Amino acid sequence: MQDAVTEHVAAAPEVVWELVADVTQTHRYSEETFEAEWLDGATGPAVGVRFRGHVKRNGRGPTYWSTCRITACEPGREFGFEVLGAGQVLNTWHYAFRPSDRGTDVTESFRMPSSVGTRVYWALFGWARGRTNRVNMRTTLRRIKAVVEG
Repeated sequence: MQDAVTEHVAAAPEVVWELVADVTQTHRYSEETFEAEWLDGATGPAVGVRFRGHVKRNGRGPTYWSTCRITACEPGREFGFEVLGAGQVLNTWHYAFRPSDRGTDVTESFRMPSSVGTRVYWALFGWARGRTNRVNMRTTLRRIKAVVEG
């Protein structure tokens, strides 16, 4: 119930991190999140800050808002958040930035918490959702790469 993809970007880790950590710009890169906004008066990322994303699942629907809380926020090194629902963590997304050969290796990953519900979901639909997540993570990172390198 987890996976990761990595893309090399010809830019410093801090430059790439800035793009990822500005959740209000996620729509520029994501296949599913088409808008996002800071919550509770926040204007930027920090551990514990909440935001919500407007998601169109699988690019087709259903469409819904997801409230998220930042769990990792170290410029140039990592950015992560958990997706919340009904008082529980539904999914965790994480980006790691590693200097590499005149640029940055950016790794995007997700992890669903282990519970009876997620194990049943993953057993029934995991093959499809896992594939969709991998494709979408690659697309996100390639779009970020295109912006940074373009």
